[in-house]
Amino acid sequence: MESLNKYYGFPMLVLALLFLSRAVPSCADISATKRFRFNVEWKKVTRLCHTKQLLTVNGKYPGPTITVNEGDNVEIKVTNTIAKNTTIHWHGIRQYRTGWADGPAYVTQCPIRGGQSYTYKFSVADQRGTLLWHAHFAWQRASVYGAFIIYPRMPYPFKSPIQAEIPIIFGEWWNRDVDAVEDGMKTGRGPDSSDAYTINGFPGPLHTCSAKDTLIQTVEPGRSYMLRIINAALNDELFFAVAKHTFTVVEIDAVYTKPFTTPAIMIAPGQTTTVLLTANQVPDSSGLFAMAARPYLTSVFPFNNSTTIGFLRYKNKGTGKIKTNLNTWNLQLYNLPGMEDTPFATKFANNLRSLASSQYPCNVPKTIDKRVVVAISLNLQDCPENETCTGYNGKKFYASMNNQSFVRPSLSILESHYKNLTTGVFTSDFPERPPNYFDFTGVNPVTENMNTEFGTKLLVVPFGTNIEIVLQDTGFLNVENHPIHVHGHNFFIVGRGFGNFNEAKDPKKYNLVDPPERNTVAVPSGGWAAIRIKADNPGVWFIHCHLEEHTSWGLAMAFIVKNGPGPEQGLLPPPQNLPAC
Repeated sequence: MESLNKYYGFPMLVLALLFLSRAVPSCADISATKRFRFNVEWKKVTRLCHTKQLLTVNGKYPGPTITVNEGDNVEIKVTNTIAKNTTIHWHGIRQYRTGWADGPAYVTQCPIRGGQSYTYKFSVADQRGTLLWHAHFAWQRASVYGAFIIYPRMPYPFKSPIQAEIPIIFGEWWNRDVDAVEDGMKTGRGPDSSDAYTINGFPGPLHTCSAKDTLIQTVEPGRSYMLRIINAALNDELFFAVAKHTFTVVEIDAVYTKPFTTPAIMIAPGQTTTVLLTANQVPDSSGLFAMAARPYLTSVFPFNNSTTIGFLRYKNKGTGKIKTNLNTWNLQLYNLPGMEDTPFATKFANNLRSLASSQYPCNVPKTIDKRVVVAISLNLQDCPENETCTGYNGKKFYASMNNQSFVRPSLSILESHYKNLTTGVFTSDFPERPPNYFDFTGVNPVTENMNTEFGTKLLVVPFGTNIEIVLQDTGFLNVENHPIHVHGHNFFIVGRGFGNFNEAKDPKKYNLVDPPERNTVAVPSGGWAAIRIKADNPGVWFIHCHLEEHTSWGLAMAFIVKNGPGPEQGLLPPPQNLPAC
């Protein structure tokens, strides 16, 4: 309990009271303005016997939890106290007409310079549940992240007496400076893998000198709890389970689901999953049950294959002491899938369904105006002259969508679009199909040179367009699960599959009744996912892989939604304190 209190900035008792009092806010709470202050600052933090200056918000790691009510207006003043640039992204917030507050550097804003501040202003209308916030500049997301909780106006649509809620945030820890890890990629090689995964900032006792850096959460036997699970890890999808317990999934990415039980979950970076857990098992003499997370491995690149654990402690049951011989925490008892358990990841994804009730309808577009097929690739490029490259065979690693590797301009794309200053910033000709069709997932995994094109090509659509995007994984270098995040919109995952998307056959098998609604989709390794979006939010919106190494290599694009005809269908003017490039 002390560990969670220390790093979240308020006691779990207060969080429980917030939960109980805000589940059905009073009329006075509706449309209130909630204000927060974020100071981006350095703080000395020790993990794995390594002490280093870590970038934090308000000196907390993870950062402070934001709690608001559905319908609130939100103002968050971010002050950058460090010498480097920064931005903050409110991941999953729709940002209707307020793209200036979305956060990705050089896409919707210029960075906040050292010594300067920027106030993000937006509303959380018609959204409820668990989201996250994180830095969106370089690799700062490695330590600058936290929970964003929106309490609903109406009672929860599932029946369960909930004692309290417990935030579970996964991250990664590098003993090295993360900037140095990112800089090491400039020669074209892959990044060093992290040294540990973390739960609420703690690596757990399976790691060197980390017994004291272990999350222990006390629960009362027989009571039920809401776990708000967030994957803020930089580069890894994760499996998570609690020994001998089952979860009931009730929400994903701040959207209610049809409840179902599962022994574990798979959660990709940028995704959130809210589950119910009942403390109904018989503990051993310690009174502890391990909470464990480890990677879902779909890549041949070097990766962190460690497991991080925290513990649920049954109150007044057992000693509460972690066993000296950690091998007695048999990993097979964690209900935890193996690192290459694609069948479990597939089954879990297939079980996710929108609630689709009269109160929370599933507004999936039944017809589409446009289908865009996007081939997701990891690429090799010849080493430029007068450079030394340390990637495969002396080449450079890059990544692309439809053979376009995204380059962030030196100006904000949104500001350039708003002011019609597009020349030299971006073009509006993102290819809507791959340049060539072939067996994408069966291709030779090592290709000499893929002739990737570099630039800032955007897709432009009219307001209100029903667009379907088919995200097709490829076998270049290797097949891999890619978590693709869409800014400014939720979408519906109407279809998934392995192999190559078949435009004549696969749409006939789409789920257009209760498909899951998300903001981040884990595209199956060696497969495809079809998502449908109603493009009704004017502005410029980033679409990118939430594996930071892939975004660094250019696995990204952006799309523009034009203003609509109505007075409430246009992008709002930029705020006066918008940072300048």
